[in-house]
Amino acid sequence: MRTIIQTGQAPSAIGPYNQAVVANGIAYLSGQIALDPQTGTLKTDSLEEETHQVLKNLGAVLQACGSAYDKVLKCTIFMTDMNDYQAINAVYAQYFPADHAPAREAVAVKSLPKFVRVEISCIALVPE
Repeated sequence: MRTIIQTGQAPSAIGPYNQAVVANGIAYLSGQIALDPQTGTLKTDSLEEETHQVLKNLGAVLQACGSAYDKVLKCTIFMTDMNDYQAINAVYAQYFPADHAPAREAVAVKSLPKFVRVEISCIALVPE
């Protein structure tokens, strides 16, 4: 069985996908970008602001799944410039401290939806 997750606390999907799907105690979260869920505007004045908004959106979907940052098993970070890795990583570490950091990959891509600089997706446990 699978459960589709939707929350108004994170941006609505901008394509044919859902914010998350939960199956067998695992939440599979779609990538989040820096859209403010209340205004629909991008929060991209700085890379740090953008990354914080991405992770806040991810957190809202995690919560809607019944999960949390400390239950995340794996993240995928997509960025348009590998030179941004250090700045993104500094913000990311505020949400995923070393003592419960998930597995992760970080990849540079040519472009991302709405031409943002960073997108993050994850897989997390959903405690029963």
